[in-house]
Amino acid sequence: MLAGAAVHLAAMGLLGPIALPILGILLGLGIGLLPVFGIGFVFLLGFVYLLFAIGWAETARIDGLYDVDLPPLKARRADRPGFGGFLRMVWRQFIDPSMWRAVANAAISAILGTVLLGSASALVTSAAFAFAPLYSQDGWARLFGFDIAVGWAPVVGIVVFLCAAAVIVGLAILHGMLARVIVVPTREAQLVEQARVSDVQRAGALRASEVERTRIERDLHDGVQPRLVSVGMTLGLAQQKIDEDPATARTLIAEAHTSTKAAITELRQLARGIHASVLDDRGLDAALSALAGRSHIPVHLDVRIDGRCSRDAETAVYFAIAESLTNAAKHSRASECRVVVRRRDDGTLWARVEDNGLGGARVLPGGGLDGISNRVLAAGGSIRLDSPQGGPTALEVSVPCGS
Repeated sequence: MLAGAAVHLAAMGLLGPIALPILGILLGLGIGLLPVFGIGFVFLLGFVYLLFAIGWAETARIDGLYDVDLPPLKARRADRPGFGGFLRMVWRQFIDPSMWRAVANAAISAILGTVLLGSASALVTSAAFAFAPLYSQDGWARLFGFDIAVGWAPVVGIVVFLCAAAVIVGLAILHGMLARVIVVPTREAQLVEQARVSDVQRAGALRASEVERTRIERDLHDGVQPRLVSVGMTLGLAQQKIDEDPATARTLIAEAHTSTKAAITELRQLARGIHASVLDDRGLDAALSALAGRSHIPVHLDVRIDGRCSRDAETAVYFAIAESLTNAAKHSRASECRVVVRRRDDGTLWARVEDNGLGGARVLPGGGLDGISNRVLAAGGSIRLDSPQGGPTALEVSVPCGS
């Protein structure tokens, strides 16, 4: 590991002097040209994302070298539509503490690498100097600008060689210590983050259950309940007419029968909205195929997943897609939808739903998108909505497959 750390430091010592001027040029041009029609913003954007690239590479380097199980550095995503959301995303990326810790470690590693390169040069020079008696012709040899008698050359060469080797080993050890302090989160920080994530997921689960309960109550109150009351009233009228006007009674009974079938259909749809049995029986692919088949608008389905994910992950993705298709049919005036589902290499279940409707979708408290947002959050995932006025609308969902 020490040899690997020394090689890494040497590489950082070579790359650091290249990256630093580039960052300085981008920052200088960005600040200087910002008043000129905002041209400098492009350079500042490059500055921020070059910092992110350095942080991402440094995190991957430390994780690969020391096997400390570091999560990869992820770019921030816009949580609001429009240019304001984009600016907010860039600012959050700029102040990301994980990125800055990685960048700081890269800068320190570059400094240590520069010192290590000098030590390596001294190592090679001193090794050659130790053999000065073999090639010196005048009885003197020069080392680092000093003339030394040839008789002392082997001793001096070996001493300098050992000192240079000790410096290289010390720098490699110091690099590992600093990397673990700066980049690797402490156990306390990990526990705090786990507690924060658990609180967020619990709040999301509670909010999702509340939104779902409200939706069920609303559907029962506005749909099935009035229909069943109407069935009861119709049967009551039929009972009164059955003796004196059998024809009217038969008509009323037929009407009640039709309303009963409609109520059964609504109850079936309501139950499907609570839990999709086909999801447990045949998996997400089959459940989405059935969902697309019931859609009122054409759906192009592209599902490529190997094996099964956890029930919570599949359920969260399924209902996110279901709500998106419902919104596209009811509100967006879309003529088609595209659904893409993948199981990614990092162990997440990812889905994207896009329609060609009018756009303007928003997450409103108590609404359908609010419900799926909290459901996805409770499963430990993330959701991203992009729906500018005029369309199109795109919803992306990413959930840990084992959640």
